[in-house]
Amino acid sequence: MDADTGSDVPTPGNWPVDPQEAVPVSKDRIWVDGCFDFAHHGHAGAMLQARRLGKELWIGIHSDEAILENKGPTVMTLKERVAAVDACRWSTKSVPYAPYVTSLPWISHYGCQYVVHGDDITSDSGGEDCYRYVKAAGRFLVVKRTPGISTTELVGRMLLCTKNHFIKSLLEILSGTEGPGSLEERKKLGEEMMQRIRDYATDESGLKPGLVVTSWMGSKTAKEDDVLEEKGSYLDIVNGILPRPGQRIVYVDGGFDLFSPGHIEFLRQVAKAEEEIGRKNGWYDDQAKDYAPAYIVAGVHDDEVINHWKGVNYPIMNIFERGLCVLQCRFVNSIIFSAPFTPSKAYLANLPYGTPDAVYHGPTAFMPLTYDPYIAAKEMGIYQEIGHHEFQNVNAGEIVQRILKSREMFEARQRAKGEKAVTEEAVKRRETMEQDAAKLEKDRAINR
Repeated sequence: MDADTGSDVPTPGNWPVDPQEAVPVSKDRIWVDGCFDFAHHGHAGAMLQARRLGKELWIGIHSDEAILENKGPTVMTLKERVAAVDACRWSTKSVPYAPYVTSLPWISHYGCQYVVHGDDITSDSGGEDCYRYVKAAGRFLVVKRTPGISTTELVGRMLLCTKNHFIKSLLEILSGTEGPGSLEERKKLGEEMMQRIRDYATDESGLKPGLVVTSWMGSKTAKEDDVLEEKGSYLDIVNGILPRPGQRIVYVDGGFDLFSPGHIEFLRQVAKAEEEIGRKNGWYDDQAKDYAPAYIVAGVHDDEVINHWKGVNYPIMNIFERGLCVLQCRFVNSIIFSAPFTPSKAYLANLPYGTPDAVYHGPTAFMPLTYDPYIAAKEMGIYQEIGHHEFQNVNAGEIVQRILKSREMFEARQRAKGEKAVTEEAVKRRETMEQDAAKLEKDRAINR
């Protein structure tokens, strides 16, 4: 169907989402569209920049079939990709089944004056610019593409088992004392990364302070295992909105690698559970409270901690990348970088907001556990568990397996992008490393 003829425009009452009838076009309503495969921070960066150009952000999401025809196979299903977009704090509304070639009738129907896209070229299966119609109409705006991250880059990490993306100390790389290059180059990179953290910590407008960002200062042993209990200390990275009167303090933690729908749905379920508690306690009877009943704090583990437990080259995303993914999520109010794998009593009691009212976790299907990291929370009577949900098994391990099963298609996709194809030898190396990690997990369990 050709976007300029209007032949792909749904009939009245059959638009993917409301409004079903066209609404007035506004310069304050912005349209962004794309595949949004993997919830990486590059997607969030584009959405943030677009949101800053208006007051609402409508996001078109292409179908699996349209992406396969024009670009290649997706890793995530449409439903999973919609869940990721909906979780972004700067997203107003997602529109699934949006045409691959951006259609003027579509964006006008939803009241969007401008379409925003990164400064890279996007082409359809015929090699033509996907934005040719909106560009011709003068309704196209360009934002900067986020450097150093893409779906292709992440696929390469998975298949080649590289570890050069790991960060030993986030604080040191932010200060310019860690990383490649000269001191001047490292400082420039650190400043750019710090600015990105500030940007991603903004509120739903993308313009005002939002999330509080800190980093936990503790020993490697306390971060990695349960043999040492430390309260540690905190370094403030970004100031934001602190807990408000009456809010329950809720703590969650994890690796959040590839920030999958499993992570997103878990966080959504935590927010939903706290909403129910608030409702039962009469929270919404007080109209002066225009904020949620819970303040959700997310602890994010270091790269070395995750690799210690999972092996191979996990995490696929480093702590900076994973932190940005968590920061952009609408269900989180604060994040703690370098959080310990085991939240001990000393650690929980020393959280910046005091001992939490609840510590949530879900059934773990991916991270190999040879002991229970949440014993302290259980003994303190604050542990809460989120049950199984529809995205329960969609984690980093599952995503890697999807890539391995479809590697021939992804290699073709990489070749089309001018990337070097992944060799069978590299794939075999990953499979061997996975087997070694499984053996290590078994040995740990025996020795506990």
